[in-house]
Amino acid sequence: WQEKRGLRELRVLENLKNTIFETNEHILPKCEQQMHDNLNEAFKRLQAASDMIHRLQEREHEERKLQADKLMTREEKRIAHWEEFMKEQQNKQAEVDEEHRKAMERLKEQYSEMEKELAKYVSF
Repeated sequence: WQEKRGLRELRVLENLKNTIFETNEHILPKCEQQMHDNLNEAFKRLQAASDMIHRLQEREHEERKLQADKLMTREEKRIAHWEEFMKEQQNKQAEVDEEHRKAMERLKEQYSEMEKELAKYVSF
């Protein structure tokens, strides 16, 4: 009876040894290779995604810079137009002031002549 038990345990140990050998020699290397292949594929995909994101960020940065440059150019043009407009307004104001001064001068002369004319009639 002990002998049969010993043989059974020996067979169990032999089967266990064969399973361990099969695992070490065949299954484990296949798993390692599969894991290595999958990690390489995942790394390649991550690298491609990272490159795409980097290019996208560069494009966005260039677009923001371009928009900022356009905005700055428009602002400079607006300031230049405003300064030109203000100069025109000052020139027009100077013209109007000069016309007003001349008109006042003419009116003074006209009223002065009218007073002289009236003075002639009053003295009669």
